[in-house]
Amino acid sequence: MTSDRQNGDGPDRVSTGPRKTAEKRRGPVLLRGEQVDSSTTDQRLLDSAQNADWLHTDPWRVMRIQSEFVEGFGALAELGPAVSVFGSARTAADSVEYQAGEQIGRALVEAGYAVITGGGPGAMESANKGAHEAGGTSVGLGIELPFEQGLNQYVDLGLNFRYFFVRKTMFVKYSQGFIVLPGGFGTLDELFEALTLVQTHKVTRFPVILFGVSYWSGLFEWVRNTLVAEGKASPSDLELIQITDSVDEAMKILDEARLRNGVVTPAHNPE
Repeated sequence: MTSDRQNGDGPDRVSTGPRKTAEKRRGPVLLRGEQVDSSTTDQRLLDSAQNADWLHTDPWRVMRIQSEFVEGFGALAELGPAVSVFGSARTAADSVEYQAGEQIGRALVEAGYAVITGGGPGAMESANKGAHEAGGTSVGLGIELPFEQGLNQYVDLGLNFRYFFVRKTMFVKYSQGFIVLPGGFGTLDELFEALTLVQTHKVTRFPVILFGVSYWSGLFEWVRNTLVAEGKASPSDLELIQITDSVDEAMKILDEARLRNGVVTPAHNPE
């Protein structure tokens, strides 16, 4: 901080350094100030109101999508056994849920897993923090959003994606299971996509653990008393979901799945 006089007799003018400007990431590109736009790559891809120019731009999008897959596969192919941990970006650092995330991240490392999250704040940060402080591999898979989140400081291996579907592929391909902390729409999206992939046998050997009995019990009861009761899902589908408040029990579920399936390397190796 510096201070100077204007014309020798004016009030002190205090300089606090450069003004904070808007910031956004577009894949690997950092934009600041006037360079920041209001849309994302996903929005432009899914915009059905485009004019005929899409005939010329979509082939380039395919190349960009391909490059994201290649970069993701290249960065994560040798990761080893890993578990993805999901949860709200809004989870407060002084909350019980944040502490649980730290404990889960630490326990996963001690059990021999790398930890993969969405790389953001809140519950994602808590799991990355636990893994990082335990000396394990802490992975963050970020996404381009209209508002900047960035990767949290506890990510050791980070990737930032333009397209949600590429990012989701990485979560599933390199994980031996999901642990889902309390979260909102994004967390529910990841949860139900995983359940759908297991239900349809697109992926196998994949435990899905909901952490937080009081938070998730209402959803589980709705699935049982509405979806299953009205024939929209099978009673056996309830077996795809495990709910617990215990870190030790979560590790036991993962360990039993690993022993049952003989998994010692990533469940979905590149072909």
